[in-house]
Amino acid sequence: MTTFDDRERAFEAKFARDEEMAFRITARRNRLLGAWAAEKMNLTAEEADAYAKAVVQADFEEAGDEDVIRKIVGDLTAAGVEIDDGQVRKALEEMAVEARRQTIESM
Repeated sequence: MTTFDDRERAFEAKFARDEEMAFRITARRNRLLGAWAAEKMNLTAEEADAYAKAVVQADFEEAGDEDVIRKIVGDLTAAGVEIDDGQVRKALEEMAVEARRQTIESM
């Protein structure tokens, strides 16, 4: 039975590591997306940093990416930047690739 128990513990540990990695990548992606949006809104460095953190926090409102996309589109529109969901989704995909690369390189 110990071999089975060892395998079970190994699978559980791998699952936990994979979930933590996914969380880190998503948080990093959201921070990069926030920085991208802050640049479009011409925010100062301090404002941009605070805004990027706010975007990361916005992801905790509901499951999925819709809360983040809604925040970015709403904020950019309020700032007078012409943008639509498609452009934000494209940036979100680009930031996901970059966030994965940065996270993997930092390990």
